[in-house]
Amino acid sequence: MSLSDRFFGKFSQDIGIDLGTANTLVYVRGKGIVINEPSVVAINTNTKQVLAIGKEAQRMVGKTPAHIVAIRPLRDGVISDFEVTEQMLKYFIQQVHQEGFNIMPRPRVVVGLPASVTEVERRAVEEAALRAGARRVFLIEEAMAAAIGSRLPVHEATGTMVVDIGGGTTEVAVISLGGIVVSKTLRVAGDEMNESIIQYARDNFNVLLGERTAEQIKIRIGTAIDLPDPLETPIRGRDLVTGLPKEVIMNSMQVKEAVGRTIHTIVEAVKDSIEETPPELISDIIEYGIILAGGGGLLRGLDQVLTQATQITTRLTDDPLTAVVRGTGFVLEDIEAVQEMLLPSAHGARLR
Repeated sequence: MSLSDRFFGKFSQDIGIDLGTANTLVYVRGKGIVINEPSVVAINTNTKQVLAIGKEAQRMVGKTPAHIVAIRPLRDGVISDFEVTEQMLKYFIQQVHQEGFNIMPRPRVVVGLPASVTEVERRAVEEAALRAGARRVFLIEEAMAAAIGSRLPVHEATGTMVVDIGGGTTEVAVISLGGIVVSKTLRVAGDEMNESIIQYARDNFNVLLGERTAEQIKIRIGTAIDLPDPLETPIRGRDLVTGLPKEVIMNSMQVKEAVGRTIHTIVEAVKDSIEETPPELISDIIEYGIILAGGGGLLRGLDQVLTQATQITTRLTDDPLTAVVRGTGFVLEDIEAVQEMLLPSAHGARLR
């Protein structure tokens, strides 16, 4: 680290960002998690003006007039709209630095990304963060960040396994000696479950649901196992036959059937990763268990399904939704000590 970095580091509010498909979380060094908002931006298509970002923009999803669109600029864990992502990052960074933003040094930023991102996608994230006000940008794989955030012994010669199920991607990783030994990224996760619920309601109830409604159904009654006391919730949407509003009752067994294919895909990826893992590390994983992180890991009974399928105890990490951003926060505390765990920069990641 240069002398200037050390000097500025004392005064800048360095931040860690979990740039998620569904939610963006921001960790400020010395303060903890200060922002947890949906990765949504509302734009006036006539003027190209950004009208709202985060929670305010999410409230507009599906409820806007024709000239206003609510965009999710990340799809499957990667940037699909560079300019909108830059606006979103700038907003969140300025939220952190809103007091004395002009006189404080620009922050160093650590961003969690899926393991499968290409060099072009890495460059896009770096440039978006730099243009949004970062002094330097460091990138880390989400699975590694989730492991660090879960306080796993990632530096040791011990095998640990993390399954991080976010909105757009599922990351499966076996970690030892500060590196990822086996890694799989699936573009199948929480959003895919929502789509499955929408399709199920269309096929079985002739009801068209919105994304937010499907998400709420998943949270309220979603399950990967048979529950002794099935849950129910009313679902409201548009009747595809009459075009009029319609309300029906959906139960947890129907949701289990709807998301079954997604769960099966995730389970198979975990089993494939175990098959590729060296025997010595398998022994450690059996001892430590499989760690489940990310919002998708909160689906009822998913830990039990993975335990049964792999014969390895699977447990949820503490507060799975924030594991990745907590990991980026721990990285900020001592970036030099975890240098080998970071992804290589696409172009040096420094503003001139």
